[in-house]
Amino acid sequence: MADPAVREAISRQARAWLAANALILDTETTGLGDDAEVVELAVIDCAGAVLLDTLVRPSGPVPAEAAAIHGITDAMLADAPTWSEIHARFCDLVEGRQVVIYSREFDTRVITQTARRYGLPAPQGFDLALDGSAVHCAMQAYAEFRGEWSAEKGQYRWQKLSAAAVQQGVTVTNAHRALGDCLMTLGVVRAMASPENAQGV
Repeated sequence: MADPAVREAISRQARAWLAANALILDTETTGLGDDAEVVELAVIDCAGAVLLDTLVRPSGPVPAEAAAIHGITDAMLADAPTWSEIHARFCDLVEGRQVVIYSREFDTRVITQTARRYGLPAPQGFDLALDGSAVHCAMQAYAEFRGEWSAEKGQYRWQKLSAAAVQQGVTVTNAHRALGDCLMTLGVVRAMASPENAQGV
């Protein structure tokens, strides 16, 4: 169990995200590397309202190993918009808003490199080298909230989203699809925000 003061601080942070009606974002991608592209993007608010949920057609085929994880195939993407077609809508949606992502560094990197593939600028706050102040990592917060220390890594142990959801009694639905993962992230944020949960009751 985490230090009670740390747990309470994370709970306050989660309550602040909810109070600000932060956006919850998730992507599915063609892979993990520097050439990976977004193939699905979802954004919800803290009430669970779906603001964006779209497939995104990448510049090339989806590798079999990626499709095996999220189930998104080239056939499903054949008529989907490209990133260039959704870029302006997405930027308008996130501009000036707090954004919460489970594994912020990965999603912001893939969104940024997908945009740049089309000669487009990174969405505001998504180039973390410039400004990540409005983009928050729920995975980092949950690691501190749960408080499992990894002596080997010298930090709190990361928890996969589905594991965090199970640990907090959040229903796991449609894992490894962008909207399903957004809803699970929101459930984990709400669990962290609970005053009773913060005290470990």
